[in-house]
Amino acid sequence: MMTETARHPRLPTDTDNGLLVIISGPSGVGKTTITRGVERSFADSVFSVSVTTRAKTDADVEGVDYRFIDDATFDAMIERDELLEWADVFGKKYGTPRAWVEEQLARGRLVILEIDVDGARQVKEKLPDALGVFILPPSEEVLLERLRARKRESEEQIQKRFAEARREIAEAKDSDVYDTFVVNDDLERAMNEAVETVRLARRG
Repeated sequence: MMTETARHPRLPTDTDNGLLVIISGPSGVGKTTITRGVERSFADSVFSVSVTTRAKTDADVEGVDYRFIDDATFDAMIERDELLEWADVFGKKYGTPRAWVEEQLARGRLVILEIDVDGARQVKEKLPDALGVFILPPSEEVLLERLRARKRESEEQIQKRFAEARREIAEAKDSDVYDTFVVNDDLERAMNEAVETVRLARRG
């Protein structure tokens, strides 16, 4: 059987403190901003790029936003257990490639996944040592205000997104997926809390 070292010859920059961080939170809570803040705070952090069967748009950059593949390739990856998690969203599939994540962890990198609760649960089942961080709004009222402040959607769409957010928060709290919940009442404070949580987990 091929060892981890044989599959991934060690580089001078490799370390033994690889950590997978899962960051989740409902729409409008500021999780992407916090995720990027965590990524910038660690020199060896890498952001996992998902594979998807959806069509590439002019705004997409292959290998940065997503890796674009066809349905047959995606289904073959599922069959071979090559995805840490995957989901079908309105007929388009999205997933996290397992081999790339495991290679980065073997090299001692900080690997960051920004995924929903269902995806986080799938990842935790396969890699239970992953650190789960869930971003919460200060209150439901504040979350609704933030969704409205975006001015991107109709009130009907906002209410649907708000209902989904409430469901996701309840599901996250009822699960055993997340190690910590960070309340985004002040963006800088919440970002610092998330960064410190990751730093402490890495020290082990």
